[in-house]
Formats: sequence, structure tokens, C-alpha cells
Amino acid sequence: MRPRTLLTALILPLAGLVAATQAQAQAVQADAADEAVAVLTAARIHTENPAAPLATAIAWNEHGRLVAVGKAAELRKRYPKARHVDAGKATVVPGLIDAHAHLMGLGDALMLADLTGADSREEVVRRLQAFAQTVPADAWIRGWGWDQNRWPERQFPTVADLDAAFPDRPVWLLRVDGHAGWGNSAALRAAEAAQGARGFAGDWHPEGGRIVRDGDRATGVFVDEAMRLVERAIPAPTEAFREEALRRALSAAVANGLTGVHDMGVSRDDLALMRRFADAGRLPLRIDAYADGDGGALADLCAQGLYRHDGGRLQMTGVKLYMDGALGSRGAALLADYSDDPGNRGLLVTDPAAFGAAVIKARDCGVQVATHAIGDRGNRIVLDTYEYALRGKGARPDHRWRVEHAQVVAAEDIPRFAQLRLVASMQPTHATSDMPWAEDRLGHERLEGAYAWRRFLDLGVPLALGSDFPVESVDPRLGLFAAVNRTDRAGHPPGGWLPGQKLTAAEALRGFTAAAAWAAHDEGEVGRLAPGLRADFVVLDRDPLAIPAEGLDDLKVRSTWVDGQPVYNAD
Repeated sequence: MRPRTLLTALILPLAGLVAATQAQAQAVQADAADEAVAVLTAARIHTENPAAPLATAIAWNEHGRLVAVGKAAELRKRYPKARHVDAGKATVVPGLIDAHAHLMGLGDALMLADLTGADSREEVVRRLQAFAQTVPADAWIRGWGWDQNRWPERQFPTVADLDAAFPDRPVWLLRVDGHAGWGNSAALRAAEAAQGARGFAGDWHPEGGRIVRDGDRATGVFVDEAMRLVERAIPAPTEAFREEALRRALSAAVANGLTGVHDMGVSRDDLALMRRFADAGRLPLRIDAYADGDGGALADLCAQGLYRHDGGRLQMTGVKLYMDGALGSRGAALLADYSDDPGNRGLLVTDPAAFGAAVIKARDCGVQVATHAIGDRGNRIVLDTYEYALRGKGARPDHRWRVEHAQVVAAEDIPRFAQLRLVASMQPTHATSDMPWAEDRLGHERLEGAYAWRRFLDLGVPLALGSDFPVESVDPRLGLFAAVNRTDRAGHPPGGWLPGQKLTAAEALRGFTAAAAWAAHDEGEVGRLAPGLRADFVVLDRDPLAIPAEGLDDLKVRSTWVDGQPVYNAD
């Protein structure tokens, strides 16, 4: 029997939704004649609605709800007094949704020294020296995006690489994956002073983290939970800084065609900031916020119930937990040693017992669970814990619990995602960023279950796609490109890396639209273009399902629309 495709996996859970959507659409259409209606026409509209996948016009009311989807001539005749938006030869797709991202992380990165793409330690220092001229003389110099895997020696840096240029001014730089930090001697001195008598020398490590040392001396690189030892010494950002960071992140997102973001790991304070933006009408897209672990935000959800803003652009109904670190910094938890670092099997960021307690707590509060798991050991612990928790009386049949990344999974564990009815939330650009060194870390045999989108899809596992920005670019077109080609933008390697795991353009688009919406229980609102749903869509210069695959990264976003209003216009 042929395995179910993602389309089947989506249609079956949506079966009960169809009747409700049709009834809602009929009620909306009944009132449409008395409301201000807008009609957009385009050469082609991909609806992601299996009942009517193609159209040339959509119509929506003053509330931003779609009232009709069909042929241009028919809709213009039906609504002769409607405001007409002519997209010409453009193609329209449902609003793109990034199923795993970090808005405040992106905002912070846009406020810090940009180190992404730096090909050497020397280039990092040059960029920092230029950035230092733009911030107060007594401020820490902070940056984001370094990646030692891009450097000729592929080795972690040290304090010495920074001290010559910055002997007295603290410098703290986050690695591109956010799972390691690199500081100079001044930063380490400030951190040691902040934590008291205990220094960084010796052989001790904080739980869930690792201090990289040369002998018994800290080199300046801190992995996962060890980063907190330094970060506690950094002055807290002002509210003005945080507001500007969020504003920049939102602006970048809509400019790249995003109408929704699943924001993974939102604190109580971050949610409060987002609420202020929502109250003031300053959210140009939809945020599905996931609480940052077993902390204050989850406690609020359990005490006060799931949060949904009246305006429909902000909600928190899930929690994001952590199991392990990242592959690039050798923190992903593996079942066997790293092939290029014997004796190292990565890190468990959360104790499995504490993780299990948090999962059951969220289950009993009716909160959707999403867990970061990169390595095969990390994924197995998550699967074992989910399986146990979902047997409990508090488990809901349509739970849609998620595994974030599911990056390296033992081949025998992949079918368990389907058996447990989980969502695989994966990021295509992780594969194309990691492919130059992933086999060095894992060896050839473990690649069978690495970045294995096709294997998940062919088993009927819903595949929600995202970027993990700012770890990767905020641009979803790069995700479409990576999913279909599995090459870098120059076309290397020819034919694609592990090409058997490629997706089609239609599958990739679905992962950023209907499947992403379904992963957050949002399919009754967004992800498709159908009567009764919200008028969230993107106008592209060309058809992503008709152009050559190598051109997907060069699609132009002409405009981005949320609730029937343009939130970005290229002109």
C-alpha cells in the first residue's frame, strides 16, 4: 500500500473543517453585497485549497475575510462596485508562514554587529572594529553570526583572536546557531566578577552547557547553557532598544513575503512587548508565540488559559522546550560519538526527567508541545517522552505535538512520528548550510536519517517548514529553493546533496502555507485561500510552481497582504 502523502495527511484532519468553513462562507457571502468588497485579479492564484487549487481572482470584505475565490470575470460581475486590485501577470499564493523562527532574535541581530558570512577570524575583527565606531564607548561590543565552519581551520576561536583589537572593552559574539558564544578577556573578567569567587578555570561545566578549555583555562567559547555565565554580566537592553529590535524584525519579515511566524521561545516580557504592538495596531503579520520553556509564560498559560489577542494577529497556545544543542557547535545529543570528535556525544540542555515533567504539565494545561531536538539521541528522548505522555488521560486526540528540527533521526525512529501523530517542523536551509561539514560530524551511515524531508513526507508526517531565523535568512524563498534543489545558490553540489530527500515545489510551498498553518491549529484561519478564511496572501512576480527550480531564490515579492491590507509594497 502506498504511504500517505502530506496532502492526504492534511486533507484527512481538515475533513471536519470543510462543512464548518462552507457554512461560514455562506454566511459571509450573504452579507457581502452590503459590505465594501475588494477584488484582486491576477494571472494565476494558487489557493492551496484541494477543492479549487487554481483561480484568477479573490474577493474579501471590509473585515479582511475572503468571500469568494474563482475566475476574474465571474467575481467582477458578482461585485460590480468592488474596489479592484489588478496584479496583472503576477502570481498570488497564500501568505507565507515561517513555522520556526525567532523574531526578537532577528531584531537583536539587526541591532548588533553582523558577522554572518565572515570567512575568517580576521574578517570578524574587521567588522567589529567598524561596528565599534557606531556604539557608545562604554558599551559592550556585541555581534551575531560567526561560524567557524566557514573558516580555513574550522576550529573554535579564542580570546586571543579578539584581545589584540579590544584589550579593555568587553566583546561577546553569538554563533550563527545561537548555541555558542565567544568572548574576549575583558568579557570573561566581567563575567567572573559578576558570578563571584568561582572562576572559569578547572574542569567543571554548568548543567546543559560546556566551557571550552585549553587545559584548565577557558578559551573564550561557551556552549549552550554555559553562555549564561557571560550573558548575566551584560547590561540589560532598554525598552527602547527592544521596541526598535522588534520593529526591525517585523519589517524584514513582511518585506520577504511572510504573513505569519511561529515564534519559538517567547518570554513573558517578550509577549508583553508584542501585546503592546498588537494593541497599537503595529503588528503587520500574525505571531503564533510559543512560551519559552517551563517558565513564567507557561505558568501564565496554565493559570489564565490560552492567550489570543482580539485582533487576531497574536496568540500563545503552545510551549517550546529544549532537549539538546546544535550540530554546528557539536552540542546536538548523539547516540554515538561525533565522527570528528571522539568521546563527545553532545549535550542534553534539559534533564530528561525535568523535560518529562514539563511535557506532562503542558499536556494537562491543554498547551501544544513543541520541542527542539537536533541529534538522534535528543530526538529519541523526545519521542519516548511524547509516547509516554500521550498515553495519559490528559492527552487530546488532535494534539499536533511538534518536534522542532528533527534534524538527525535514527532511521528506525522516523516511523514513530507518524505513529504518534506528530508534526515534523523542519528548516530546509539548515541542510544546505550544514552540508559542507555534516558528514564530517556524523559519518556517512547516520546521514540516512539526516535532513530527511522526503522520508517523513512519504510516511504521511505533516511537514511544516521554516527558517529558524536569524540562524538562517528570514527570506522564505531561500527555503523554497533549498527544499527543491538541496544545493547552495551557486548550484553546488550538482544534482543536490542527498538528492533523494528533495521536495517538489508544490510540496515546499505547502510546507510554508497550509502545512505550517495546520501545525499551529490555524487551518481555519490562514494557510489557504478559501471563502471564510483571512485574506492573507503574497503577490509574486512569477509562478513558483512553473519556473525552473534554480530560479526560486530569485522570485520577487511585489506585495504582502494581511487581512486584505498591504503591509509591504515593493513600489
